[in-house]
Amino acid sequence: MTSPTVSFEFFPPNTEKMAATLWRSVERLAPLEPRFVSVTYGAGGSTRDRTHQTVERIVRETGLKAAAHLTCVAATRGEIDAVADRYWEAGVRHIVALRGDMPEAGQAYAPHPDGYAYATDLIVGLRRRHNFEISVGAYPEKHPDARNLDQEIDVLKKKWDAGADRAITQFFFEIDDFLRYRDRMAAAKIEMELTPGVLPVTNFQSLTRFAGRCGASVPTWVAERFEGLDDDVETRTGVAAAVAVELCQRLRAEGVDVAIIRRQLGHASLATTSRYVHGEGDRTAAGTLQVAALLAEGPSGTPSPPSGGEPQAGSPMGEAGAQSDEIR
Repeated sequence: MTSPTVSFEFFPPNTEKMAATLWRSVERLAPLEPRFVSVTYGAGGSTRDRTHQTVERIVRETGLKAAAHLTCVAATRGEIDAVADRYWEAGVRHIVALRGDMPEAGQAYAPHPDGYAYATDLIVGLRRRHNFEISVGAYPEKHPDARNLDQEIDVLKKKWDAGADRAITQFFFEIDDFLRYRDRMAAAKIEMELTPGVLPVTNFQSLTRFAGRCGASVPTWVAERFEGLDDDVETRTGVAAAVAVELCQRLRAEGVDVAIIRRQLGHASLATTSRYVHGEGDRTAAGTLQVAALLAEGPSGTPSPPSGGEPQAGSPMGEAGAQSDEIR
């Protein structure tokens, strides 16, 4: 079995304190030599400038490969093209191309009249401008807007045909959902890499709210592991790490040697994510670091409970601002 590779996803900081926490996290995760680190985009393009600043700084100040999320929502083609050009000029060579969510939670998606309507259109536009590596979203349990998994795969096939290089999944807990999705991709002759999105959960209530919005399910066995731990941050974070490591190990046993770790750390505002939320303390960053390190160890790795921080209300992971921009 080949050595596994991991990537990490971050949400752009909106305060100086959060920025400092993000950079501490980047420094702690860098020794793991991630394949890339991605920076998410707020619903409705609300973090466009902060996403660009964060990605640009990663490129400028670290040796890490940065991937920038880019969405279609609330922008003209000219505006999106300009953002893509800025990324290319800054040395960014990897875009995560997404449809995106409307600014208001629950608001039905409506394409900008002068914009790229869907991720497939965005991929075509990016390919015309620069030779980006392009990742797109995939939903093992189907996107909330898809009628069924057949339509989900049809949309993914269009993204592949348009020039996507990789599909990154929404988080999931049942490995069979991922494996069946992979089989459907193979049957549809979609030959791009499928990267599982793994979410170490530190706030179970936020997880259940977010899952309901993005088409993911939370199995009974996951709920049982977190039962009675609402006020026990340290044990809860240890359980989160154990669940994530178990999932990674089972994926490796099925020949999957890539993953993106969606780190749910608390800050008052995700996951990639998670989206990834970098947050209140480095203690939770240590939990994610442990998950990644244990993934690198392979099936023999055994987790020990780390301590952790508490995601707060308003976090993009599970609150009204949640990004299910993953993905259409």
